[in-house]
Amino acid sequence: MTKKKLLATVLGERQDTPPIWIMRQAGRYLPEYRETRTKAGSFLDLCYNPELATEVTLQPLRRFDLDAAILFSDILVIPDALGQKVRFEQGEGPMLEPLTTSGVDRLERGGALEHLAPVLETVKRLRAALAPEKTLIGFCGSPWTVATYMLNGRGSPDQWVARRFALEHPESFAKLMEVLVETSVDYLVAQLKAGADVVQLFESWALNLDDAAFTTQVIEPNRRIVEGVRARVPNAPIIGFPRGAAGNLRRYANATGVNALGLDYATPLNFAREHLPADLPVQGNLDPLRLVIGGDAMERRVIEIKEAYADRPHIFNLGHGIVPETPIDHVAKLVELVKQG
Repeated sequence: MTKKKLLATVLGERQDTPPIWIMRQAGRYLPEYRETRTKAGSFLDLCYNPELATEVTLQPLRRFDLDAAILFSDILVIPDALGQKVRFEQGEGPMLEPLTTSGVDRLERGGALEHLAPVLETVKRLRAALAPEKTLIGFCGSPWTVATYMLNGRGSPDQWVARRFALEHPESFAKLMEVLVETSVDYLVAQLKAGADVVQLFESWALNLDDAAFTTQVIEPNRRIVEGVRARVPNAPIIGFPRGAAGNLRRYANATGVNALGLDYATPLNFAREHLPADLPVQGNLDPLRLVIGGDAMERRVIEIKEAYADRPHIFNLGHGIVPETPIDHVAKLVELVKQG
């Protein structure tokens, strides 16, 4: 049976050279993606089109020797499936009608998986199309991160609206998080059953919370998702990526039970050695800007990251998503450097 290096690393096996994938590896830095995106119509139309979503998922693997494909979709398909319509405006990003307390009461879980059926079909197609040594990664947004968009109606630098809502309307906020936890469990279980090898929880807005809020709004919902998924898919491999968690990283890893911990690019390279269990796999954490600049600014840092995590299971990745300005030849060079012994 062909070995999947990245999956083995998530499960705790250290490799001689780290496997690599790149967050947002299917995206606007690739001309073939831009062409397919135009063909699809809207961004969400692309997410819900199994043929085209499969195509863009596979595009980066045709160019680069990456060890995994990550399902092409978006974290906001869940609010869309719950009845809070999502649209993507050119130059503005995702836009939603801001959720109110009465809006929380109107969210409807019953048809969510049916709404997401095209995404699950994409997972099945990817499973059939991928080479046997490639890991297939599914994902969802973590409840707090998704809630910040639902409550504010768009992205926010400080999540002020969502933080205030959680404090002023604790019962309504708890109900929202309950809906998101349960829907996320259903969605991730369905992805695993459709063929995903591992799933990642994107907690993209784990910063700007005090330690009490971090416990209730980040740790506890993620813990419940991990527990809920594994109750239905025993030993399901799960990566947690709490961007901006900083001093809460160890607490997050210990309490949630994720197999591997994603580190953002602000996390010091000695943090894992000094503060995390020696056998905990980590993922990351090159600054995407270094990939844009390339040359010595990138290459020295790649070597430093590989050396820092050489004594533990490590998946090489960026510490956040690749940006559209990234030169394709810099990505090729990154993969080459990571693959070198």
